[in-house]
Amino acid sequence: MANITFSSPVMPKDITVYAVAGDRGTILAVAKAHKIPIPFDCQDGECGSCLVEVEHLNPNAIYGVALTEKEKEMLKQLGKISKAELENAEVNDMPPRYRLACQCFVRNEDIIVKFEGDQTLPSAGPYVTQAASRFKGGTEIPTVDEFLSYAVKVEEDAAVHFEALALTLETHGATEIAKLFRQLAAFSRQHLAEAKETAKSIDPAKSVPPDYAWPNQSSPEQPSQWSGDVALMRLGALKAALQGERRGYEFYCAVVATAKSPEVVAAARQFVKEEAEHVKVLEAWITREEWATRGMPAH
Repeated sequence: MANITFSSPVMPKDITVYAVAGDRGTILAVAKAHKIPIPFDCQDGECGSCLVEVEHLNPNAIYGVALTEKEKEMLKQLGKISKAELENAEVNDMPPRYRLACQCFVRNEDIIVKFEGDQTLPSAGPYVTQAASRFKGGTEIPTVDEFLSYAVKVEEDAAVHFEALALTLETHGATEIAKLFRQLAAFSRQHLAEAKETAKSIDPAKSVPPDYAWPNQSSPEQPSQWSGDVALMRLGALKAALQGERRGYEFYCAVVATAKSPEVVAAARQFVKEEAEHVKVLEAWITREEWATRGMPAH
């Protein structure tokens, strides 16, 4: 079982799909089945048009794979495989960073597949939800310092809630997910510290716009429903975290979509990128938990 997240500048947002390892064959086959616009031509490893970058979400459990001679030769011609990577692939069956989507088979692991897409098409703008689009009628953020003042509050809000969720899970023995929340909280505090260091001044009067504030309740379900059911607690906490993290992501997307200052847009884009990574990680964890609660093997 695997989650494959496809990411490209030609797509308005990343798309995560569930794939059965070995059932649909290659990454390219999965992409075609879900209308993901990975370029391709020969589909036989001889043209290099379906070059992708594969990021393994659990680097400690990467599945070994033997590269075909066609793929090794094409990656060498494209300059996308180093001598060390080639040796590691041949000796240890460990996959390199870049792959050909038509040659790379889906394994029992969650991955992110990045690709450039058709270079004749313009890059898609960030995906903006209904909540984000409503921000267009609100206050336009004109300066980087004002944006960073908001960002500090968004990141602090996220850190506080991640830490609260982690404490709840630690109390009930769900240490693996608690560790994830502690890491995400640390990332949020790192981002707010960097924002404070970058800004010439931070306005403490700024508050997170209501559409983007972390949900008031600790879970999409009532916390009382968690009692006595650790599995429900784990899944509910992950869904609460995803809901909160998406709101932060939407806020930064809204700034990119509405700001007129190139400097503000550039600053917000960096936060969009970072928040998108967190959203993808949480989505992958939720899928694993949902399959586990249904008695399916989690990977």
